[in-house]
Amino acid sequence: MGEKKAQKTAIVVGKQLELASSPSLRAGVGGVATAARLAKAGFKVTVLEKNDFSGGRCSLIRSEGYRFDQGPSLLLLPRLFAEAFHDLDTSLEAEGVHLMKCEPNYNLWFSDGESFELSTDVSRMKNEVEKWEGKEGFERYLGFLQEAHRHYELSVTHVLKRNFTSLLSMARPSFLRHLLELHPFESIYSRASKYFWTERLRRVFTFGSMYMGMSPFDAPGTYSLLQYTELAEGIWYPKGGFHRVIQALVGVGERLGVDYHLNTPVAQIHLNSTNSIAEGVTLDSGETLKADVVIINADLVYAYNTLLPSSSKAASLQRRSASCSSISFYWAMGRTVPELSVHNIFLADDYRESFDDIFKHQLIPEQPSFYVNVPSRIDPTAAPEGKDAIVVLVPVGHLLDEKEGKGLNPQSKQDWNTMVSKARTTVFETIEARTGARGLREAVVKEIVNTPQSWKDTFNLDKGAILGLSHSFFNVLSFRPSTKHAGIDRLYFVGASTHPGTGVPICLAGSKVTSDQVLDDFKMQVPWRNSGRSAGKEVKEIDKVHQLPLLSNVHIALFILVLLLMSWVVRH
Repeated sequence: MGEKKAQKTAIVVGKQLELASSPSLRAGVGGVATAARLAKAGFKVTVLEKNDFSGGRCSLIRSEGYRFDQGPSLLLLPRLFAEAFHDLDTSLEAEGVHLMKCEPNYNLWFSDGESFELSTDVSRMKNEVEKWEGKEGFERYLGFLQEAHRHYELSVTHVLKRNFTSLLSMARPSFLRHLLELHPFESIYSRASKYFWTERLRRVFTFGSMYMGMSPFDAPGTYSLLQYTELAEGIWYPKGGFHRVIQALVGVGERLGVDYHLNTPVAQIHLNSTNSIAEGVTLDSGETLKADVVIINADLVYAYNTLLPSSSKAASLQRRSASCSSISFYWAMGRTVPELSVHNIFLADDYRESFDDIFKHQLIPEQPSFYVNVPSRIDPTAAPEGKDAIVVLVPVGHLLDEKEGKGLNPQSKQDWNTMVSKARTTVFETIEARTGARGLREAVVKEIVNTPQSWKDTFNLDKGAILGLSHSFFNVLSFRPSTKHAGIDRLYFVGASTHPGTGVPICLAGSKVTSDQVLDDFKMQVPWRNSGRSAGKEVKEIDKVHQLPLLSNVHIALFILVLLLMSWVVRH
């Protein structure tokens, strides 16, 4: 009898979370999903988490019967969530995750007293668009959707589900022939301006770049795919909070044998004597855990500069442009605020200048744009009866250096204590002025605040940048940090700052890319590969696709007529 092969082990080091057989610092959604995937493929996985909770920025804040989503509060690209659970032989529904559709998607509030309602309902969108740009405007809106649809489908197929391990990856014919269709060298704002001719609608259809931590004047046009998924597939909210998705993935992982360790900070990645192979992790306690492979889900810049030996790569990553940070308020309200819907956007009058303040000067704008989420509006369990839970996200610049974010500093351009006070006052005044709500400040019974410094301290986010590295063209695809370390074997990355990028659904897609790479490198079977294909399924006659001929009989007749006419002209 042949000797039985030893089971491979992996550690997932997420935002400090460890996966049995694969350490991971802090496990966010990318780390949790990677842990489950590798366990399904046969690894013994260990997840190591710095904090006493899993999910990273997808965690919950609970206080006196109120519940707040600390980070993401809306679920986009639902197909990617469904695919992740399908690959693990289950579904969101089977794991007890109930998705509720938010309708309308958003209410946008302007300072002139006008508002705009974004919706998946075509008839509602027709009324909203025609109100400002007439019937031709709605036709242009459909053209915008068509372009955004191409951005979405091409990106999912050729970017989110493919790895870009070198510059040669960008030369793949399957990708290269679609590059210009993705409009990566034009901004979202410039592309939207071709379809929307009023400044109001240009703002309505470009503010979503904030989800990528970028200004719409800098974000590649490709990212109109975000507007597309909202308008075509809708915005969803998991009952019980976004963390329900993370809990479900953790549960799946545990059934597959993943071992989770909370309150287990990692001090460094344990390397061999030549610093060329990852062999495990060393904990803050001094204990060393060995593994065949290590997957880092911690903030990538933090990991390179703290968990690994110093290198020119680590220094260069700190110089790369980062996404924005935020001042986030979590308000327990003593009553409901019926003027607000689930998702609300308040846009600054000085639209471009407000983004320049954030992304060029790393400050809070004089008049900031901000997002207000009322989870209790769609999920009553988020607040006690007759009361509301409110989350406000005010995008601001990231930290400038190690001294920033700790209060008044005469040598600093940033004074976060003052900025928080300013943001709070501006939010109250803006909501009341634009919606007609009154007495908001007095209705707050408890406030919790996240600032750039707390994002950095709690989640080890470099510069407190909540969405990792920027998504400018030279920070994506083959230019983005790779999913595998170039000089250290058996060390991989998953999360916002590696390929394919930031955002929960994107990190879910990234977990598949990284897991595939690990399994291919170990020459192990990838159990979910081709699992989505319906080979052998009988297609009914009525469902067969019939392609029309290139030329119809009418076209052929006209072609013959033209030839006869030309022949007659030549003869005469």
